[in-house]
Amino acid sequence: MSRTAWAAFAAMSVLWGGSYLLIEIAERGGMSAIWTAWLRVVIAAAVLLALAARAGTLGTLRGRWRGILAYAVAEVSLPFPLIATGELHVASSLTAIIIAAVPLFGALMAMRFDHEERPTPTRAAGLGLGFTGVVVLVGFDVAGSTAELLGAAAILLAAVGYAGGPLIVKHSLAGLDPRAMMGSSLALAALILTPPALLDPPAGRVDSGAILCVVALGLVCTAAAFVIFAVLIREAGPARATVITYVNPVVALALGVGLEGEHPGPAAISGLVLILAGSWLATAGANGRRLLRHFHRRPGGAR
Repeated sequence: MSRTAWAAFAAMSVLWGGSYLLIEIAERGGMSAIWTAWLRVVIAAAVLLALAARAGTLGTLRGRWRGILAYAVAEVSLPFPLIATGELHVASSLTAIIIAAVPLFGALMAMRFDHEERPTPTRAAGLGLGFTGVVVLVGFDVAGSTAELLGAAAILLAAVGYAGGPLIVKHSLAGLDPRAMMGSSLALAALILTPPALLDPPAGRVDSGAILCVVALGLVCTAAAFVIFAVLIREAGPARATVITYVNPVVALALGVGLEGEHPGPAAISGLVLILAGSWLATAGANGRRLLRHFHRRPGGAR
């Protein structure tokens, strides 16, 4: 994998790994789930569209609006509020562990929608192992609470959307300027989220810490992160771009335990290990070494 891809991978691991904690703090400070999602999208869209307009790249979006809308729904409009809602009942570290299932869903989608990906025994074994991890995680760690179970289900559904986003970029949005593509997608997502946001404003006082967290989510974990993510998809391809979720849970787990005193149970840790092992096999292709080889050379087909 190229140096650019490695740099993007490292940055994304930190930015999206830390976003779950910021969401949790914002909601604890009085921000509603939908407003947390909506405001971060509005802030990021304004920044990226301004940068794209200044660079004169908005004209490149002509004829691509169907793909941009699909990406806005799959990667932003559905996952952001689902995760924010789920985190009302699920700890930030556990949220990141559930999101680690993204490569599993990505591998399933790639088999159906990406002709470069073909089913293999190794991939099938990985999918089975990974989904066993999801069952262990949800069935044992959160099954005791209905609210936590529903929260986990919302986050898992968000993972499905996250898995579809890179495929849409590869097949419908390749070659676009990342600022224009991501800015326009976020703007459409902001429009989609506006009606539910107006119907569910914060119920009481929102403290300054919550506001700062939402601003950080918008500027750093959304605007900057989505541009970097587009670069990662371009450099490494959609399947390997989702491998970032191998590292995100580790970052989120460290922040949750170190800063918030969270204590994931044995089932959560066991589920994480199974999900990561299954994801590795599911995205590795014909054998477990293929992915490793890709990470040491620039891919030729994905752009």
